[in-house]
Amino acid sequence: MRIGLITDSVGHLPFEKALDLAQDLALDSVEVATGNWSASPHADLPALVSSVDARSEFSEKISTRGLALSALCANGNQLHPVDGTRQDKVVRDTIELASDLAVPTVVVMSGLPGARGDSTPNWVTTSWPPENLAVLDYQWTEVAIPYWRELAAFARHQGVRLAVEACGGQLVHSVSTLLRLIDAVGDDVVGANLDPSHLMWMGADIPTVIRSLGSAIYHVHAKDIRVETPHAARDGLLDTLPVDRARDRAWNYVTLGLGHPGGATFWADFVYTLRSVGYDGTLNIEHEDTLLNSVEGVGRAAALLRQTILVEPADWKPANI
Repeated sequence: MRIGLITDSVGHLPFEKALDLAQDLALDSVEVATGNWSASPHADLPALVSSVDARSEFSEKISTRGLALSALCANGNQLHPVDGTRQDKVVRDTIELASDLAVPTVVVMSGLPGARGDSTPNWVTTSWPPENLAVLDYQWTEVAIPYWRELAAFARHQGVRLAVEACGGQLVHSVSTLLRLIDAVGDDVVGANLDPSHLMWMGADIPTVIRSLGSAIYHVHAKDIRVETPHAARDGLLDTLPVDRARDRAWNYVTLGLGHPGGATFWADFVYTLRSVGYDGTLNIEHEDTLLNSVEGVGRAAALLRQTILVEPADWKPANI
């Protein structure tokens, strides 16, 4: 396994400084966002798609620091009933760029349609009242699956895998919904970007998630949450307060080790369980902690993962007696 950095975690830094930070922390790779829900501070997607020289310069900045580019990220809502076409272009341009750069993986979210005739996305979280099920059926059968079958074919032609991040507020927000998408479009090109933080606040048990997804895990983000017990005990974990109101929320994204009970022990189990299902890729640090300096947070996360990461392949076997 390897440790990487999502450079948006330090998006206030110039690209070169973000890469210097990754190098100084002895990380192995970076992941760079290209648009949609990212301001894309470190990648000019149109220039990179259209210019060989721009791609060469971009790649050289990474490689000369001893880093690899593990993935590109185009998280957004390409199924948005109004803005979906624009966001879909970012996704497709990112896939094309990944192919040109020989980057194996593009991280995306599933997207979320509206109900029929809606102009805004509609996240259904209960089966009642009955019209909710009609909305879900429309979203899956008439919007998401046809779109994703075509997108998967495009990615397959480009030789790029799509790692879908299950997240609240998206059609794919759980293991079951992710597996439904994979089953519908083909597991040779669509798999999981496992960001445990999203599943934590919805109450999922992360080792069980890992075992359930198994070889479908293409990519991993290392991000933690902290449940703020007084608020969660009162209101539960569905929380619509802005993330910068950390003191008032039921849960918050936090720096690795400061959130999920168990601290480093949890992350050691996380890594070991990933190894048990055959995952040997990158764990990319994602800092979204509003109460901690981002450079400090990335450094703390790197130090924790350094304690738990499994680097070398297993080689012990019982004696043949």
